[in-house]
Amino acid sequence: MAAKKRRPFLIKGTYFDFPSLFFIIFLVFFGLVMVYSSSAFVSNRYFNNNTHYLIRQMIFGGAGLFAMFWVSKIRYQALKRFSLILVFAIAGLLIFTMLAGKAVNGSSRWLNLGFISFQPSEIAKIVVILYMAYIVSEKPHLLRNVKNTVNAFFPVGVIVVIIAIENLSTAIICAAIAVCIWFVATPKLRYVVIIAIVGVVFVILMISFAGYRGDRLQAWRNPEESSSGFQTLQGLYAIGSGGLFGRGLGQSIQKMGNIPEAQNDMIFSIICEELGIVGAVGIILVFVMLLWRFRFISEGAPDRYGSLIVVGVLSHIACQVLINMCVVTNLIPNTGVTLPFISYGGTSLFFLLVEMGLVLAVSRQIEPLGFEGEKES
Repeated sequence: MAAKKRRPFLIKGTYFDFPSLFFIIFLVFFGLVMVYSSSAFVSNRYFNNNTHYLIRQMIFGGAGLFAMFWVSKIRYQALKRFSLILVFAIAGLLIFTMLAGKAVNGSSRWLNLGFISFQPSEIAKIVVILYMAYIVSEKPHLLRNVKNTVNAFFPVGVIVVIIAIENLSTAIICAAIAVCIWFVATPKLRYVVIIAIVGVVFVILMISFAGYRGDRLQAWRNPEESSSGFQTLQGLYAIGSGGLFGRGLGQSIQKMGNIPEAQNDMIFSIICEELGIVGAVGIILVFVMLLWRFRFISEGAPDRYGSLIVVGVLSHIACQVLINMCVVTNLIPNTGVTLPFISYGGTSLFFLLVEMGLVLAVSRQIEPLGFEGEKES
């Protein structure tokens, strides 16, 4: 009997979604511009070099784009066999980071390898996407009742709990990714209500166990009276002073030491101050167009697994953008979530671009006619 022919790991593909690629590259380069604009003052003050943060972001952005194009060439179906292994691996890495990681602002979220530091929780988002897409597409019988659904969610639940100990906001994003993938495949509203109730109770418990989270809640309710509300107030001042068209690119006043680490999770307030409401709405529209393209890639994917991978990435981007902008405008308590592609954070940008590579890998296997809804009957 002839041996079964193994499929190649890398493929050429018949289609490539250039609109998605355009939006991704635009956001990366816009992010570089805003990182430089928002960090030049403090970078010059602390490093005597106004391009310190920009250069680091450019290095990781370049590496991320290279990784994105390489990942876009893989046969993503080959990743199925690694899904469960990746879950165990990332759980172990998260526990190791919690016990022996680098503490920043009182939380051990970073793993220092000497030449580079990164947050394993960023990798966890990718792992959650791959695992949930695999479980939902390959083992739908696990979704037929409550018991099997709980079993399917259990590995993700373990990851979420481990992350939540040090980083509640990232844990919420990982949970949201998992729920969105599951709901798209099995839209059972009564299960969603149960999950929502469990999630709210879990968040309340995590807030009560960490005093600084309670301080953030108090700062959200009364930023003028709370000692932790300074960053929020300065961000709101920046948004208000930008007006309709902004002060002009590079002309922000609040970035000059008033907003702590303005190049990070508060960068949207600098966008509003320098580019105004018009610029802020423009960036929101770019994100909307990118997610719109992802929706079409998901619908045109050659299989359920690929479709759900794209749903997971779409959910991640949408949740993180929404949370960041709500924090900056003080609609929700400060959580420290960055704005995708734009906020400073080299490893965060790198792993985000790896996710984009997964989406483009799915798009490469789309049949052009099928993508436009013109499949032969």
